[in-house]
Amino acid sequence: MQTFDGRMIGVDRGSVVLFSDFEHDGVMWTGTGPRASRTPVRFSQSFRAPPVVYVGISMWDLDQKTNQRADISAENVTEDGFDVVFKTWADTRVARIRADWMAIGAARHEDDWDVT
Repeated sequence: MQTFDGRMIGVDRGSVVLFSDFEHDGVMWTGTGPRASRTPVRFSQSFRAPPVVYVGISMWDLDQKTNQRADISAENVTEDGFDVVFKTWADTRVARIRADWMAIGAARHEDDWDVT
């Protein structure tokens, strides 16, 4: 559990298309074996500390002839943003993926002082 001190808690959210590989025969659509896509996301405003980030698939388009294998996560979370990482493996063919995300954390306030 992450706890927050201070008066302000910020919530930021968004949606991002990670790739659309069927349009140009990209590796998620034509490849096999372990594959990963990393998409950087910037928050609309910086948090005071790295927030808690939730990522989920909001649209997926997969080939029905192969098994559907997917792993999605948030990595490298900082006060300013994070990376959405989508992974698949074996013979799975992924045409496109859209992810929605939400970040919750301590928000900056105009009365905050930086004394470092």
